[in-house]
Amino acid sequence: MKIMKWLLTLLLTAQLAAVGAPAGQSQQNPTGAVQNVQKKVVIELAQFGIRNDGTRPVETTKGINQALQWASKQGHTVVSLPAGTYLIDKNSQINMVSRMTLELNDKVVLQKEANSKEQYKLLHVPYDASDVALKGGVYRGDKNQHDYSRKETPHTPGTHESGYGIAVEGATNVTIDGVKAVDFTGDGLVLGGYGKLIKDMYADHFVQGGLNEKGAALASKTQIRTKDPISLTHALFKNDPVFELTNAIKLPQVYDIYFFKANGAFLQRLEGKRIRDIMTIPEGAAKFHLVFNQAVKTGAYVELWYRKPSQNVVVKNSEFAFNRRQGITVGGADNVLIENNSIHDIKGTAPQSGIDLEGGYGENGHRNSNVTIRGNHFYNNAAYDVILYDGRDAIVENNHLASKGAIGLAVSEPFKGALVRGNHFDGTRIVAYHDVTFRNNRMNDSYTTLTGPNITIDGMQFTNSMFAISSKTAFGVSVSNVTITNTKKNDSGLSLSGKAIHLKNVAIDGQGTLRSFTGTTPEGSIFDDLKITGFNATSGLSLPPGTYNRCVFEGAEGGKFGVVSAAQAGKYVFDGCRFKSPSTVNTWLLGEHPQLDVTIRNSTFELLGNTQAISVQAAKNVLIEGNTIQANKLTSTATELIRINDYWQRSEKADILKAVIRGNRITSNVAAIGISTVYAGTGAPQYTVENNELTNAKLALKTGDAVKNNIAK
Repeated sequence: MKIMKWLLTLLLTAQLAAVGAPAGQSQQNPTGAVQNVQKKVVIELAQFGIRNDGTRPVETTKGINQALQWASKQGHTVVSLPAGTYLIDKNSQINMVSRMTLELNDKVVLQKEANSKEQYKLLHVPYDASDVALKGGVYRGDKNQHDYSRKETPHTPGTHESGYGIAVEGATNVTIDGVKAVDFTGDGLVLGGYGKLIKDMYADHFVQGGLNEKGAALASKTQIRTKDPISLTHALFKNDPVFELTNAIKLPQVYDIYFFKANGAFLQRLEGKRIRDIMTIPEGAAKFHLVFNQAVKTGAYVELWYRKPSQNVVVKNSEFAFNRRQGITVGGADNVLIENNSIHDIKGTAPQSGIDLEGGYGENGHRNSNVTIRGNHFYNNAAYDVILYDGRDAIVENNHLASKGAIGLAVSEPFKGALVRGNHFDGTRIVAYHDVTFRNNRMNDSYTTLTGPNITIDGMQFTNSMFAISSKTAFGVSVSNVTITNTKKNDSGLSLSGKAIHLKNVAIDGQGTLRSFTGTTPEGSIFDDLKITGFNATSGLSLPPGTYNRCVFEGAEGGKFGVVSAAQAGKYVFDGCRFKSPSTVNTWLLGEHPQLDVTIRNSTFELLGNTQAISVQAAKNVLIEGNTIQANKLTSTATELIRINDYWQRSEKADILKAVIRGNRITSNVAAIGISTVYAGTGAPQYTVENNELTNAKLALKTGDAVKNNIAK
């Protein structure tokens, strides 16, 4: 019998080693070095009192946890369960252990028992766990059977939004691959931090005075310091020697910290540290003193916290769906990759987002950092696909954000440093406040809200979408290499408000419902190589003040009144631009405002009908210089190609205070009026009309204008 047992043991060991080899690889690498072998085991349900028929949740949950502990002690690194439904106790959860993979197939369902709890977890990866993997399986919540009517305490919100499928709380090196987490009252997955208050310090913990560079007490009327050293011997600091000071009241946000050894010997001084800086405990340090540059300690308060984010987490090839609050919450994590997941149908309680980076950092929560969201598919989420609420340094790339009518991406004010590239916003909006770089994205059937500062858009394709910018600071938003295409005649185009902006190489084509470009920004904006073609010839364009270099304006056929309007207070400069009118409009470039200062130089006008190239109705200053006007399809000799005021204002007080028209070349196919000032109004000043060359066209100027060196052919 002993020989038989020995043979069976040997055979089982060989089978486990063979199973542990990665697919397509041998037990050895090409050089002959032995690879690390995963030891797999399928849990025997009866041995641990586990049921896979959806019954006995208490025994089943306890048994799975015992099995994980047993497998770890036996040296197994991969654990799986037979097919079936495992009912997980409403009052507890599965607790993962370190250096363990829970590998399940799609016929294994971990089902949370129906309950009335405001907060629960189905599976928990704790802060002291590392090298954990969850592969495959269905994690299902009790959303459809949950009792939402009860509050656990008088102080809880009663929203029942914290029922989590998988909760990672400060763990390290975690992989979630191929899982399905659905129907939870809160989130399918939460990646959070672990925090513990170690000590709070009040006014009586401080005395007046400071410390010198060697850590010795120093009299000072402008400083306070801790009376006794603060211990760093808590067990949590042994494995993770990091802490932070937070929740400072009636204290400066900057402090100096002095570290000491256990025997009291001075070790190190760090100056100018800020509240909520993550501090690493120097080797050998057992306690510290604080010094604040403040004369009094009255009302002083500060807290010492141990905080550990989840670190080095990969979430891939998974599905998060039909949860009430979020698909995934990142609520205190560093170095996270969320890739190639399907996240959809999140609906029920706010924020209702596919992914939400929100650690509550501003409310004494956890910091998010270095998060990459790549290649995911979002759809049918009620409010958002992705929220970058707080934290720093995120990459959102190559995602399909397709929750129609929702916000595809929101970058909130507490978040800093987002790179957004290669995404498709398919019927979803962008709302971004500041510190975001957009590169090579595309959007259809939606709109943006961008405020800045520090927003850069380089390379973006809009289709039937409104590109709206409202810059809070001058040049707080910069834009280049953007195309906007209108095909549906909907509310689509470019809309500017707020402060001045710089646009480079922006092309807008096609007719929107109204204007494909409107703006209310003050003077000072710069538009380089802006090209607007095929726009609505009934609504026209409403241009904000600014300098337009090498810009193109070509309208669609069909309307009479679709002017290119420069009709706001401020300075307009059109330099090297090209204007091509449809045959149907009456006027092409219209200037009209008492505080208008407009310069049109070195530009070309091609008129395809009986159209005025330039009409100025009111302005404080007009300069029209060095332009070429081609009007070769006129049928009316009454057409005025450059006009200062019009017939209907001839008897009113002149409101164009200065005008210079010089060096222009004007060609018409009939004897039209090339330049007209005769309707300038009563009391009009002397205008300068000089060095213009007119072919077929003629002058119609008021008495008293300074007229010289004009050539009529």
